[in-house]
Amino acid sequence: MTNDAVSKKSVALSSVWASALLTATKLIAGLLTGSLGLLSEAAHSLLDLGAAGLTYFAVRISDQPADERHPYGHGKIESVSALAETVLLFLTALWIIREAVLRLLSDNVAVEARWYSVAVVLLSIAVDFGRSRALMKVAKATRSQALEADALHFSSDILSSIVVLAGLGCVAAGFPKGDAIAAIGVSLFVLHVGYQMGKRTIDVLIDSAPEGIASQVAEIASQVAGVASIDRVRARPAGATTHVEVLIRVARTLPLANVQEVCDAVTVAIDGRIPGSDAFVKAEPLALDDESIIDTVHVVAARRNVLLHDIAVDTVAGRRHVSFDVEVDETMNIFDAHEVASGVEQAVRDELGEDVLVETHIDPRRVSVLAGRTVDAVMHRQLETVVINCAQGVDHVREAHGVHIRQGEDGLTVLLHCLFEPTTSVRTAHHATEVVEQRIRESIKDVGRVVVHAEPLDSVDVPIKAG
Repeated sequence: MTNDAVSKKSVALSSVWASALLTATKLIAGLLTGSLGLLSEAAHSLLDLGAAGLTYFAVRISDQPADERHPYGHGKIESVSALAETVLLFLTALWIIREAVLRLLSDNVAVEARWYSVAVVLLSIAVDFGRSRALMKVAKATRSQALEADALHFSSDILSSIVVLAGLGCVAAGFPKGDAIAAIGVSLFVLHVGYQMGKRTIDVLIDSAPEGIASQVAEIASQVAGVASIDRVRARPAGATTHVEVLIRVARTLPLANVQEVCDAVTVAIDGRIPGSDAFVKAEPLALDDESIIDTVHVVAARRNVLLHDIAVDTVAGRRHVSFDVEVDETMNIFDAHEVASGVEQAVRDELGEDVLVETHIDPRRVSVLAGRTVDAVMHRQLETVVINCAQGVDHVREAHGVHIRQGEDGLTVLLHCLFEPTTSVRTAHHATEVVEQRIRESIKDVGRVVVHAEPLDSVDVPIKAG
Protein backbone atom coordinates (compact mmCIF):
# COMPACT_ATOMS: atom_id res chain seq x y z
CA MET A 1 0.00 0.00 0.00
CA THR A 2 1.38 3.43 -0.96
CA ASN A 3 1.98 6.28 1.48
CA ASP A 4 -0.81 8.28 -0.19
CA ALA A 5 -3.28 5.43 0.34
CA VAL A 6 -2.33 5.15 4.02
CA SER A 7 -2.72 8.92 4.51
CA LYS A 8 -6.12 8.95 2.82
CA LYS A 9 -7.44 6.06 4.90
CA SER A 10 -6.09 7.50 8.15
CA VAL A 11 -7.56 10.99 7.70
CA ALA A 12 -10.88 9.56 6.44
CA LEU A 13 -11.21 7.29 9.48
CA SER A 14 -10.44 10.14 11.87
CA SER A 15 -13.26 12.13 10.22
CA VAL A 16 -15.69 9.31 10.97
CA TRP A 17 -14.90 9.47 14.69
CA ALA A 18 -15.00 13.29 14.73
CA SER A 19 -18.41 13.33 13.02
CA ALA A 20 -19.79 10.75 15.45
CA LEU A 21 -18.66 12.86 18.44
CA LEU A 22 -20.16 16.07 17.06
CA THR A 23 -23.45 14.41 16.10
CA ALA A 24 -23.96 13.04 19.62
CA THR A 25 -23.12 16.28 21.43
CA LYS A 26 -25.26 18.49 19.15
CA LEU A 27 -28.22 16.12 19.31
CA ILE A 28 -28.17 16.00 23.11
CA ALA A 29 -27.82 19.78 23.40
CA GLY A 30 -30.55 20.38 20.82
CA LEU A 31 -33.02 18.06 22.55
CA LEU A 32 -32.33 19.62 25.96
CA THR A 33 -32.73 23.20 24.71
CA GLY A 34 -35.30 22.70 21.97
CA SER A 35 -33.12 24.72 19.58
CA LEU A 36 -33.94 23.97 15.94
CA GLY A 37 -30.63 25.52 15.02
CA LEU A 38 -28.80 22.97 17.16
CA LEU A 39 -31.01 20.13 15.92
CA SER A 40 -30.32 21.21 12.34
CA GLU A 41 -26.63 21.17 13.19
CA ALA A 42 -27.02 17.70 14.68
CA ALA A 43 -28.73 16.57 11.47
CA HIS A 44 -25.95 18.19 9.49
CA SER A 45 -23.35 16.37 11.58
CA LEU A 46 -25.29 13.10 11.18
CA LEU A 47 -25.07 13.72 7.46
CA ASP A 48 -21.35 14.33 7.85
CA LEU A 49 -21.05 11.04 9.72
CA GLY A 50 -22.68 9.18 6.84
CA ALA A 51 -20.60 11.12 4.35
CA ALA A 52 -17.40 10.39 6.28
CA GLY A 53 -18.30 6.71 6.26
CA LEU A 54 -18.85 6.86 2.51
CA THR A 55 -15.55 8.68 2.10
CA TYR A 56 -13.67 6.07 4.13
CA PHE A 57 -15.20 3.31 2.00
CA ALA A 58 -14.47 5.22 -1.23
CA VAL A 59 -10.78 5.89 -0.53
CA ARG A 60 -10.26 2.22 0.36
CA ILE A 61 -11.73 1.10 -2.97
CA SER A 62 -10.37 3.89 -5.20
CA ASP A 63 -6.72 3.05 -4.59
CA GLN A 64 -7.09 -0.52 -5.82
CA PRO A 65 -5.15 -1.10 -9.06
CA ALA A 66 -6.80 -1.41 -12.47
CA ASP A 67 -8.10 -4.84 -13.42
CA GLU A 68 -9.76 -6.54 -16.39
CA ARG A 69 -13.22 -5.13 -15.61
CA HIS A 70 -11.93 -1.70 -14.60
CA PRO A 71 -9.07 -0.84 -17.01
CA TYR A 72 -9.08 2.81 -15.89
CA GLY A 73 -8.89 1.88 -12.20
CA HIS A 74 -11.44 2.45 -9.42
CA GLY A 75 -10.99 6.21 -8.98
CA LYS A 76 -14.57 7.13 -9.89
CA ILE A 77 -15.87 5.42 -6.75
CA GLU A 78 -14.81 8.64 -5.01
CA SER A 79 -17.05 10.64 -7.35
CA VAL A 80 -19.97 8.31 -6.65
CA SER A 81 -19.37 8.79 -2.93
CA ALA A 82 -19.26 12.56 -3.33
CA LEU A 83 -22.50 12.51 -5.32
CA ALA A 84 -24.22 10.49 -2.60
CA GLU A 85 -23.05 13.03 -0.01
CA THR A 86 -24.46 15.84 -2.15
CA VAL A 87 -27.89 14.20 -2.32
CA LEU A 88 -27.91 13.79 1.46
CA LEU A 89 -26.94 17.44 1.85
CA PHE A 90 -29.91 18.62 -0.23
CA LEU A 91 -32.41 16.35 1.54
CA THR A 92 -31.24 17.46 4.98
CA ALA A 93 -31.26 21.15 4.08
CA LEU A 94 -34.77 20.97 2.63
CA TRP A 95 -36.05 19.21 5.78
CA ILE A 96 -34.52 21.86 8.02
CA ILE A 97 -36.05 24.69 5.95
CA ARG A 98 -39.46 23.05 6.20
CA GLU A 99 -39.23 22.77 10.00
CA ALA A 100 -37.95 26.34 10.31
CA VAL A 101 -40.82 27.75 8.26
CA LEU A 102 -43.33 25.86 10.42
CA ARG A 103 -41.76 27.38 13.56
CA LEU A 104 -41.85 30.86 12.08
CA LEU A 105 -45.56 30.43 11.35
CA SER A 106 -46.27 29.09 14.85
CA ASP A 107 -46.85 31.29 17.90
CA ASN A 108 -45.70 28.59 20.33
CA VAL A 109 -41.92 28.41 20.08
CA ALA A 110 -40.00 27.23 23.13
CA VAL A 111 -36.22 27.61 22.84
CA GLU A 112 -33.71 27.92 25.67
CA ALA A 113 -30.23 29.38 25.29
CA ARG A 114 -28.14 27.36 27.77
CA TRP A 115 -24.42 27.67 28.38
CA TYR A 116 -23.81 24.09 27.33
CA SER A 117 -25.53 24.69 23.98
CA VAL A 118 -23.06 27.50 23.33
CA ALA A 119 -20.20 25.25 24.51
CA VAL A 120 -21.30 22.51 22.10
CA VAL A 121 -21.30 24.95 19.18
CA LEU A 122 -17.85 26.28 20.10
CA LEU A 123 -16.54 22.70 20.39
CA SER A 124 -18.03 21.97 16.99
CA ILE A 125 -16.27 24.95 15.43
CA ALA A 126 -12.90 23.87 16.87
CA VAL A 127 -13.26 20.26 15.68
CA ASP A 128 -14.56 21.30 12.27
CA PHE A 129 -11.66 23.68 11.76
CA GLY A 130 -9.07 21.00 12.60
CA ARG A 131 -10.72 18.30 10.48
CA SER A 132 -11.24 20.61 7.51
CA ARG A 133 -7.59 21.61 7.38
CA ALA A 134 -6.36 18.02 7.78
CA LEU A 135 -8.72 16.69 5.10
CA MET A 136 -7.97 19.44 2.58
CA LYS A 137 -4.22 19.00 3.04
CA VAL A 138 -4.40 15.28 2.21
CA ALA A 139 -6.99 15.90 -0.54
CA LYS A 140 -4.66 18.31 -2.35
CA ALA A 141 -1.66 16.04 -1.90
CA THR A 142 -3.49 12.95 -3.21
CA ARG A 143 -5.97 14.68 -5.58
CA SER A 144 -8.82 12.89 -3.77
CA GLN A 145 -12.27 14.21 -4.67
CA ALA A 146 -13.92 12.26 -1.84
CA LEU A 147 -11.63 13.81 0.78
CA GLU A 148 -12.16 17.25 -0.74
CA ALA A 149 -15.93 16.79 -0.44
CA ASP A 150 -15.49 15.75 3.19
CA ALA A 151 -13.33 18.82 3.83
CA LEU A 152 -16.05 21.04 2.34
CA HIS A 153 -18.55 19.42 4.68
CA PHE A 154 -16.49 20.36 7.71
CA SER A 155 -15.83 23.87 6.34
CA SER A 156 -19.56 24.44 5.88
CA ASP A 157 -20.11 23.29 9.45
CA ILE A 158 -17.89 26.09 10.75
CA LEU A 159 -19.96 28.82 9.10
CA SER A 160 -23.26 27.16 9.91
CA SER A 161 -22.20 26.87 13.56
CA ILE A 162 -21.53 30.60 13.61
CA VAL A 163 -25.04 31.18 12.29
CA VAL A 164 -26.43 28.93 15.05
CA LEU A 165 -24.53 30.97 17.64
CA ALA A 166 -26.19 34.07 16.25
CA GLY A 167 -29.58 32.35 16.55
CA LEU A 168 -28.92 31.40 20.17
CA GLY A 169 -27.93 35.00 20.81
CA CYS A 170 -31.28 36.13 19.42
CA VAL A 171 -33.04 33.67 21.76
CA ALA A 172 -31.10 35.01 24.74
CA ALA A 173 -32.07 38.55 23.71
CA GLY A 174 -35.75 37.63 23.75
CA PHE A 175 -36.31 36.85 20.07
CA PRO A 176 -36.94 33.07 19.97
CA LYS A 177 -37.76 32.99 16.26
CA GLY A 178 -34.19 34.03 15.54
CA ASP A 179 -33.28 30.38 16.04
CA ALA A 180 -35.50 29.31 13.13
CA ILE A 181 -34.11 32.10 10.96
CA ALA A 182 -30.61 30.90 11.81
CA ALA A 183 -31.61 27.35 10.81
CA ILE A 184 -32.79 28.62 7.41
CA GLY A 185 -29.49 30.45 7.01
CA VAL A 186 -27.59 27.22 7.74
CA SER A 187 -29.71 25.31 5.22
CA LEU A 188 -29.25 27.87 2.46
CA PHE A 189 -25.50 27.71 2.95
CA VAL A 190 -25.59 23.92 2.88
CA LEU A 191 -27.57 24.03 -0.39
CA HIS A 192 -24.99 26.36 -1.91
CA VAL A 193 -22.07 24.14 -0.91
CA GLY A 194 -23.97 21.06 -2.08
CA TYR A 195 -24.62 22.63 -5.48
CA GLN A 196 -20.94 23.44 -6.02
CA MET A 197 -19.78 20.00 -4.95
CA GLY A 198 -22.49 18.24 -6.96
CA LYS A 199 -21.62 20.15 -10.13
CA ARG A 200 -17.95 19.15 -9.88
CA THR A 201 -18.88 15.54 -9.14
CA ILE A 202 -21.26 15.26 -12.09
CA ASP A 203 -18.63 16.78 -14.35
CA VAL A 204 -16.28 13.96 -13.36
CA LEU A 205 -18.92 11.25 -13.80
CA ILE A 206 -19.83 12.43 -17.32
CA ASP A 207 -16.13 12.71 -18.26
CA SER A 208 -15.99 16.50 -18.53
CA ALA A 209 -12.44 17.55 -19.25
CA PRO A 210 -10.78 19.63 -16.53
CA GLU A 211 -10.85 23.31 -17.51
CA GLY A 212 -7.85 24.41 -19.57
CA ILE A 213 -6.20 20.98 -19.70
CA ALA A 214 -6.56 20.57 -23.48
CA SER A 215 -4.61 23.76 -24.23
CA GLN A 216 -2.06 22.89 -21.54
CA VAL A 217 -1.46 19.41 -22.98
CA ALA A 218 -1.24 20.80 -26.52
CA GLU A 219 1.37 23.35 -25.40
CA ILE A 220 3.46 20.68 -23.64
CA ALA A 221 3.31 18.25 -26.59
CA SER A 222 4.14 20.91 -29.19
CA GLN A 223 7.44 21.63 -27.41
CA VAL A 224 8.69 18.05 -27.90
CA ALA A 225 11.12 17.63 -30.79
CA GLY A 226 9.63 15.70 -33.70
CA VAL A 227 6.01 16.77 -33.13
CA ALA A 228 4.74 18.53 -36.26
CA SER A 229 1.24 19.32 -34.97
CA ILE A 230 -1.40 18.36 -32.40
CA ASP A 231 -4.58 16.94 -33.90
CA ARG A 232 -6.67 16.07 -30.85
CA VAL A 233 -6.54 16.13 -27.06
CA ARG A 234 -8.98 14.27 -24.82
CA ALA A 235 -8.99 14.19 -21.04
CA ARG A 236 -11.20 12.47 -18.50
CA PRO A 237 -10.80 12.53 -14.70
CA ALA A 238 -11.16 9.37 -12.62
CA GLY A 239 -10.53 9.92 -8.93
CA ALA A 240 -7.03 11.26 -8.43
CA THR A 241 -6.00 10.39 -12.00
CA THR A 242 -6.62 12.38 -15.17
CA HIS A 243 -6.47 10.15 -18.24
CA VAL A 244 -5.15 12.07 -21.25
CA GLU A 245 -5.26 10.91 -24.88
CA VAL A 246 -3.25 12.86 -27.45
CA LEU A 247 -3.10 12.46 -31.24
CA ILE A 248 0.06 14.01 -32.67
CA ARG A 249 1.33 14.35 -36.22
CA VAL A 250 4.92 13.49 -37.12
CA ALA A 251 6.83 13.57 -40.40
CA ARG A 252 5.88 10.52 -42.42
CA THR A 253 9.54 10.02 -43.29
CA LEU A 254 10.40 9.43 -39.64
CA PRO A 255 11.44 5.81 -38.96
CA LEU A 256 9.04 3.79 -36.82
CA ALA A 257 11.50 3.51 -33.93
CA ASN A 258 11.90 7.29 -33.88
CA VAL A 259 8.12 7.76 -33.95
CA GLN A 260 7.85 5.67 -30.79
CA GLU A 261 10.60 7.73 -29.17
CA VAL A 262 8.64 10.93 -29.91
CA CYS A 263 5.46 9.41 -28.43
CA ASP A 264 7.37 8.34 -25.31
CA ALA A 265 8.88 11.81 -24.95
CA VAL A 266 5.44 13.43 -25.15
CA THR A 267 4.10 10.99 -22.54
CA VAL A 268 6.95 11.75 -20.14
CA ALA A 269 6.53 15.52 -20.66
CA ILE A 270 2.79 15.44 -19.92
CA ASP A 271 3.08 13.14 -16.90
CA GLY A 272 5.92 15.27 -15.55
CA ARG A 273 4.12 18.63 -15.80
CA ILE A 274 0.52 17.65 -15.01
CA PRO A 275 0.34 15.92 -11.60
CA GLY A 276 -1.80 12.80 -11.50
CA SER A 277 -2.02 12.47 -15.29
CA ASP A 278 -1.85 9.20 -17.21
CA ALA A 279 -1.09 10.04 -20.84
CA PHE A 280 -1.59 7.89 -23.93
CA VAL A 281 -0.04 9.27 -27.11
CA LYS A 282 -0.77 8.14 -30.67
CA ALA A 283 1.07 9.38 -33.75
CA GLU A 284 -0.07 9.65 -37.36
CA PRO A 285 2.07 10.51 -40.40
CA LEU A 286 2.09 13.94 -42.02
CA ALA A 287 3.63 15.12 -45.30
CA LEU A 288 5.72 18.15 -44.36
CA ASP A 289 6.21 21.11 -46.68
CA ASP A 290 9.99 20.60 -46.71
CA GLU A 291 9.79 16.91 -47.65
CA SER A 292 12.23 16.16 -50.47
CA ILE A 293 11.44 14.12 -53.58
CA ILE A 294 13.75 11.36 -52.38
CA ASP A 295 11.91 11.30 -49.04
CA THR A 296 8.60 11.04 -50.88
CA VAL A 297 9.85 8.09 -52.97
CA HIS A 298 11.00 6.31 -49.80
CA VAL A 299 7.58 6.86 -48.19
CA VAL A 300 5.76 5.49 -51.24
CA ALA A 301 7.99 2.41 -51.32
CA ALA A 302 7.58 1.77 -47.59
CA ARG A 303 3.81 2.03 -47.93
CA ARG A 304 3.92 -0.71 -50.60
CA ASN A 305 6.51 -2.82 -48.70
CA VAL A 306 9.02 -2.46 -51.54
CA LEU A 307 12.76 -1.91 -51.08
CA LEU A 308 14.50 0.72 -53.23
CA HIS A 309 18.03 2.00 -53.69
CA ASP A 310 20.04 4.35 -55.90
CA ILE A 311 17.33 7.03 -56.08
CA ALA A 312 18.31 9.85 -58.46
CA VAL A 313 16.48 13.09 -59.27
CA ASP A 314 17.32 15.17 -62.36
CA THR A 315 15.73 18.06 -64.21
CA VAL A 316 15.91 17.89 -67.99
CA ALA A 317 14.39 20.65 -70.13
CA GLY A 318 12.30 21.79 -67.19
CA ARG A 319 10.90 18.31 -66.49
CA ARG A 320 11.79 16.30 -63.39
CA HIS A 321 13.15 12.80 -63.87
CA VAL A 322 13.15 10.33 -60.98
CA SER A 323 14.92 6.99 -61.26
CA PHE A 324 15.59 4.22 -58.78
CA ASP A 325 16.28 0.48 -58.47
CA VAL A 326 13.41 -1.73 -57.30
CA GLU A 327 14.52 -4.78 -55.36
CA VAL A 328 12.51 -7.95 -55.94
CA ASP A 329 12.90 -11.59 -54.98
CA GLU A 330 15.49 -13.15 -57.29
CA THR A 331 13.15 -16.12 -57.85
CA MET A 332 10.21 -13.91 -58.98
CA ASN A 333 9.22 -14.13 -62.67
CA ILE A 334 9.67 -11.04 -64.81
CA PHE A 335 5.93 -10.46 -65.22
CA ASP A 336 5.32 -10.19 -61.47
CA ALA A 337 8.49 -8.16 -61.00
CA HIS A 338 7.36 -5.70 -63.69
CA GLU A 339 3.98 -5.38 -61.97
CA VAL A 340 5.74 -4.46 -58.71
CA ALA A 341 7.93 -1.87 -60.43
CA SER A 342 5.00 -0.39 -62.39
CA GLY A 343 2.93 -0.11 -59.21
CA VAL A 344 5.68 1.86 -57.48
CA GLU A 345 6.13 4.09 -60.54
CA GLN A 346 2.44 4.99 -60.61
CA ALA A 347 2.34 5.59 -56.84
CA VAL A 348 5.30 7.99 -57.14
CA ARG A 349 3.56 9.85 -59.99
CA ASP A 350 0.40 10.09 -57.88
CA GLU A 351 2.44 11.81 -55.16
CA LEU A 352 4.65 14.04 -57.33
CA GLY A 353 2.38 14.68 -60.31
CA GLU A 354 1.90 13.10 -63.72
CA ASP A 355 4.41 15.52 -65.30
CA VAL A 356 7.25 13.71 -63.48
CA LEU A 357 9.02 11.05 -65.52
CA VAL A 358 9.61 7.98 -63.36
CA GLU A 359 12.06 5.30 -64.47
CA THR A 360 12.85 2.08 -62.61
CA HIS A 361 15.40 -0.69 -62.82
CA ILE A 362 14.51 -4.15 -61.51
CA ASP A 363 17.25 -5.48 -59.26
CA PRO A 364 17.19 -9.07 -57.91
CA ARG A 365 17.34 -9.40 -54.14
CA ARG A 366 19.06 -12.55 -52.97
CA VAL A 367 16.92 -14.61 -50.63
CA SER A 368 18.96 -17.82 -50.57
CA VAL A 369 22.20 -18.45 -48.68
CA LEU A 370 24.92 -19.54 -51.09
CA ALA A 371 27.65 -21.93 -50.10
CA GLY A 372 31.20 -20.59 -50.28
CA ARG A 373 34.69 -21.97 -49.84
CA THR A 374 38.17 -20.63 -49.27
CA VAL A 375 40.63 -19.99 -52.08
CA ASP A 376 44.00 -21.78 -52.25
CA ALA A 377 46.63 -19.83 -50.27
CA VAL A 378 48.98 -19.36 -53.23
CA MET A 379 46.13 -18.26 -55.46
CA HIS A 380 44.85 -15.92 -52.75
CA ARG A 381 48.23 -14.16 -52.52
CA GLN A 382 48.36 -13.74 -56.29
CA LEU A 383 44.84 -12.34 -56.46
CA GLU A 384 45.47 -10.11 -53.45
CA THR A 385 48.40 -8.50 -55.31
CA VAL A 386 46.19 -7.90 -58.33
CA VAL A 387 43.49 -6.32 -56.17
CA ILE A 388 45.95 -3.99 -54.42
CA ASN A 389 47.38 -2.92 -57.78
CA CYS A 390 43.87 -2.16 -59.05
CA ALA A 391 43.47 0.39 -56.28
CA GLN A 392 46.86 1.96 -57.01
CA GLY A 393 46.60 5.20 -58.88
CA VAL A 394 42.88 5.72 -58.31
CA ASP A 395 42.26 9.33 -57.36
CA HIS A 396 41.76 9.98 -53.63
CA VAL A 397 42.54 6.37 -52.59
CA ARG A 398 45.45 6.59 -50.13
CA GLU A 399 45.78 2.93 -49.19
CA ALA A 400 44.15 -0.45 -49.92
CA HIS A 401 44.30 -3.30 -47.42
CA GLY A 402 42.30 -6.05 -45.76
CA VAL A 403 41.78 -8.08 -48.94
CA HIS A 404 39.65 -11.22 -48.58
CA ILE A 405 38.76 -13.50 -51.48
CA ARG A 406 36.50 -16.55 -51.46
CA GLN A 407 34.90 -18.79 -54.04
CA GLY A 408 31.10 -18.72 -54.26
CA GLU A 409 28.49 -20.43 -56.40
CA ASP A 410 28.26 -17.37 -58.68
CA GLY A 411 32.01 -16.67 -58.88
CA LEU A 412 34.69 -15.05 -56.78
CA THR A 413 33.76 -12.64 -54.03
CA VAL A 414 36.36 -9.94 -53.46
CA LEU A 415 36.35 -7.73 -50.37
CA LEU A 416 38.84 -4.95 -49.58
CA HIS A 417 39.19 -1.71 -47.62
CA CYS A 418 40.19 1.61 -49.18
CA LEU A 419 41.42 4.49 -47.05
CA PHE A 420 40.61 8.15 -47.79
CA GLU A 421 41.43 11.49 -46.24
CA PRO A 422 38.87 12.21 -43.47
CA THR A 423 37.69 15.34 -45.32
CA THR A 424 36.86 13.47 -48.54
CA SER A 425 33.18 13.73 -49.44
CA VAL A 426 31.05 10.59 -49.61
CA ARG A 427 30.30 11.28 -53.27
CA THR A 428 33.98 11.43 -54.15
CA ALA A 429 34.83 8.32 -52.13
CA HIS A 430 31.92 6.40 -53.68
CA HIS A 431 33.06 7.28 -57.20
CA ALA A 432 36.59 6.14 -56.37
CA THR A 433 35.36 2.78 -55.04
CA GLU A 434 33.36 2.29 -58.25
CA VAL A 435 36.55 2.81 -60.28
CA VAL A 436 38.39 0.29 -58.08
CA GLU A 437 35.58 -2.23 -58.53
CA GLN A 438 35.60 -1.80 -62.32
CA ARG A 439 39.37 -2.31 -62.45
CA ILE A 440 39.09 -5.51 -60.39
CA ARG A 441 36.40 -6.90 -62.72
CA GLU A 442 38.57 -6.12 -65.74
CA SER A 443 41.67 -7.69 -64.17
CA ILE A 444 40.23 -10.87 -62.63
CA LYS A 445 37.96 -13.30 -64.43
CA ASP A 446 35.02 -15.02 -62.80
CA VAL A 447 34.39 -12.21 -60.29
CA GLY A 448 30.82 -12.47 -59.03
CA ARG A 449 30.79 -9.77 -56.39
CA VAL A 450 33.10 -6.96 -55.32
CA VAL A 451 32.68 -5.14 -52.00
CA VAL A 452 34.87 -2.06 -51.49
CA HIS A 453 34.66 -0.64 -47.97
CA ALA A 454 35.59 3.06 -47.70
CA GLU A 455 36.97 4.37 -44.41
CA PRO A 456 38.89 7.46 -43.23
CA LEU A 457 42.64 7.48 -43.04
CA ASP A 458 43.96 7.63 -39.49
CA SER A 459 47.31 9.10 -40.52
CA VAL A 460 48.50 10.87 -43.68
CA ASP A 461 51.26 10.10 -46.14
CA VAL A 462 50.72 6.32 -46.13
CA PRO A 463 51.86 4.92 -49.51
CA ILE A 464 49.83 2.33 -51.39
CA LYS A 465 51.27 -1.13 -50.99
CA ALA A 466 51.59 -3.15 -54.17
CA GLY A 467 52.99 -6.58 -54.83
